[in-house]
Parts: sequence; structure tokens; C-alpha cells
Amino acid sequence: MSQKLLRVGTVYIPVRNGIESLKWYTEKLGAVESYRDEKGKMGIINMANQSFFLLEAPEKESLNFRDSSGKLRFCLTFEVDGLDELESLHGELLEKGVDAGAIENRGHPGRNFVFSDPDGNQFDVWSELSPSFKQMMKM
Repeated sequence: MSQKLLRVGTVYIPVRNGIESLKWYTEKLGAVESYRDEKGKMGIINMANQSFFLLEAPEKESLNFRDSSGKLRFCLTFEVDGLDELESLHGELLEKGVDAGAIENRGHPGRNFVFSDPDGNQFDVWSELSPSFKQMMKM
């Protein structure tokens, strides 16, 4: 069977305030805003070779979920190119006041840390770029 699904085109992120969230993602994460609806309830940002739709949603909505042991989990992992890049990004986010956890050794190659947006959506960052991405980007 040939591969049918080629890439993830968009990730939808629930937020409480579309305008404030657009500002946070552009200022703190360096995202590029590419669209904002007239009411400011929905916007599109681009970062990490991906589009993200920020959509206003009820306060308790988030990307997070609980695993079978009850631990709160993220649903998305960003990749950086190596431990130095991970440590650098971690420091930059902390300097900008982003809620970021400690760099962790989870027992697999590389290191990770988790950060949250103001609405509590958690994201993981991993120090290992996938080989296929490196090849595609000619890195």
C-alpha cells in the first residue's frame, strides 16, 4: 500500500482569547501571523514548518489529556537540532516568562522539556530532529 497521508497540514489549538493568543505566540515563540478573522476569535500562525489555527473555545478546553495513570500529557512535540539548541531555546523561553519545565532525561535518545501557553496547552520540545526531516531539509 502506498503512503496516502503525506503530512499534517494544520493543528487546531483552543484558546480563551484569540487576539491575546496571537500576540503571545508571535512574541514568545516567534510564530508568524498569517490570518486573523474580523472578530479576532480565530487566527492562523506559522511556525516549525506547520500552520496552527488558534480558535476561541470555552475556558476548560485544551490540547492536553490524561493518560491511564492520571498524568496530564501534551499531544504535540516540537523538535530542535541537538542539545545545545534545546538548552538555548529553554533559556530564551524562561527569559520571556514562558512557563517551561526542567530539561528531562526520559530514558530515550535526546532530552526534552515541556512548556505551556497562557491557556494551559502543553507542548513538548525534543532535542532530536527526525532523520527524514533532516534529509528533506538537506541538513
